[in-house]
Amino acid sequence: MKVLIDIGHPGHVHLFKNFAHEFLKKGHMVLFTVREKEHEMGLLRYERLPYIKIGRHRVSRPGKIFGFIWFNLRVLFISLKFKPDIYLSHGSVYTLLSSLLLRKPNIALEDTGNLEQVRLYLPFTRAVLTSESFPFRYGAKQVFYNGYHELAYLHPDYFRPDPAVQKELGLAEGEKYFIVRFVAWQASHDRNNSGLNSQEKTEIVRYLSSRGRVFISAEAYLPPELEPYRLPLPPERLHHALSYATLFLGEGATMASESAILGTAAIYISTIRLWVLEEQQRDYGIVSCFRSFEGVMEKINCLLDHPGLKAETKVKSDRLIKDKCDLTGFMIRFIEKWPESFGTVGGKDR
Repeated sequence: MKVLIDIGHPGHVHLFKNFAHEFLKKGHMVLFTVREKEHEMGLLRYERLPYIKIGRHRVSRPGKIFGFIWFNLRVLFISLKFKPDIYLSHGSVYTLLSSLLLRKPNIALEDTGNLEQVRLYLPFTRAVLTSESFPFRYGAKQVFYNGYHELAYLHPDYFRPDPAVQKELGLAEGEKYFIVRFVAWQASHDRNNSGLNSQEKTEIVRYLSSRGRVFISAEAYLPPELEPYRLPLPPERLHHALSYATLFLGEGATMASESAILGTAAIYISTIRLWVLEEQQRDYGIVSCFRSFEGVMEKINCLLDHPGLKAETKVKSDRLIKDKCDLTGFMIRFIEKWPESFGTVGGKDR
C-alpha cells in the first residue's frame, strides 16, 4: 500500500511520524509532501522519512489563493509518479485535486474544527477521524476514536523523555525551569483572535525569571529584551524539555496539551477556545485556560507555591493516558483495513 501524507505544520510531522515508521516496517510505502514554514523539513530529516518540498508557506490572502492552486497542482504531479492508494493529512486542502482526479480516498484527521478549511476539504474527503470529545459533527463521514492527536507521538509506547535535555539547557540538577510559547497569529484560524501583548509577555517572563530559568519557544520575532530567553534546542528535543519543565505557559494550544500529557502543568492564554484543553482542565485538572491576561499571574503564583506540583501533575497525566487510546495504532488499523474499517456510516474505536 502507498500513502501520501501532506504536512502543513511541525505538529503534523509528530502526528504522523510513528504511523509512517510503523507502516514502512510493514512493507508499505509512505511519502510526505511539505511546505517550508517552520521546522517541518528539519523534523522529517531527523526522522529519516521521505518527503518532497512543494513550496513555501504563504501568509497574505492573495498568496494563500495562489498557493491553493499551485500546491494542489504540485501534489497532483507528485501523485502521478508516486501513485498513492490513500491520501492522509490533518485536514489539508492541498490533496483535494489529486484525490478527485485520481479517484483515491482522501482521509483527514481533525481536531480544530477550522470552518474555513473544513468547508473546502469535506466534500472531497471520504473519512474524517476525530476524537469522541470533538464538539463538531460532520455526518456519516466522521469516525470517532477515544484520544487526542498528541497521543500519536507522546504515548509511552513511542516516547521516552531523555533527562540529558536538562544538561543541554545548561541546568543544574533539580533546577526549576519554565517553557513559554508565543505564536505568530498568522494562521487562517488566528484571524480575529489574540493572546498576550508585548507588555504582558515581558511581565510574565520577568516574573518567572525570579522563580527559575525561562526558555521561550517563539514562531517569529522576539523583542531584544526577550531574545536571550529563546529556547536553544533543535525542534526534535522540545518534547523532552517539556517533560522535565516545572510549568508551561503560553498561547500555543498544541504545546499546552503536550505538556499536560507529559506531566507538566500548563497555563494557556488565548481567545481561541479549544475542546481538548477544556476537557483536560475539566476532567484532569492539568491545564488552566485563560481568554485574557486577567488572573494569569495569580494562577502562576498558586501553581509555583504548591510543593507537590510536578508529582501531582504526573499522576493526573498517567490517568489521562490510561483513559485514552493509542492513536498511532488506531490509524494503522484504519488505513490497512480500508475500506472495511470505515463501513458505510462511519465508526468508533477505543
